[in-house]
Amino acid sequence: MRKFLKKGNQRGFTLVELAIVLVIIGIILAGIIKGQELITNAKIKRLYNAQKEIAAAVYTYYDRYGFYPGDDPQAAAKFTNPAVTNGNANALIAVGAASTAPNFACTATGTEQCDLWSELKQAGIISGSGFTNPTHPYGGAIAVSYYNMPAVAGGTALLQHWIHIQNIPYDVAQILDRQYDDGNAGTGTVRSNAGDYMTATTGVFQVGFKL
Repeated sequence: MRKFLKKGNQRGFTLVELAIVLVIIGIILAGIIKGQELITNAKIKRLYNAQKEIAAAVYTYYDRYGFYPGDDPQAAAKFTNPAVTNGNANALIAVGAASTAPNFACTATGTEQCDLWSELKQAGIISGSGFTNPTHPYGGAIAVSYYNMPAVAGGTALLQHWIHIQNIPYDVAQILDRQYDDGNAGTGTVRSNAGDYMTATTGVFQVGFKL
């Protein structure tokens, strides 16, 4: 005679249990997204503070010595480790009086925007040694020069001292301009060196902050 095994009490998840699981998953995902947002905001704040610190360093040097770093005509006598080249004292961090494109890969003396870094470091205003450019949280370098920022996004060119920051993700550039300027890549004190990052959906940009 065939015997049948009695099955135990078997059941699936109830709708309430499934709802609880989905709520828990949602809370976890929200926490992850919020954590990523906090990390992004912290990096953007560090980037903005980095250029503010460079601006403060340049003006600290000016207050102390009466010249911009790099443009100092007496720098060679002040700073010898490593030796630097005297600037031409024309109140411009540039080659002569011309617009000077940023150099993000300084290694030696001879140009005002590269001597600037060594002079700031030897003066004890910023940390480090040598001519190497400082970097920012997104991995690019920072430069300072007297430069004719080109006309983009309907703006007009502006010949001015700029703190140049390279390799900024398009969305970070958008946030920077909205939070700290006018939300236009071609006007104000935060500008694009080339291209309109405010309408971009991909890529990296070189962003200038007016010194």
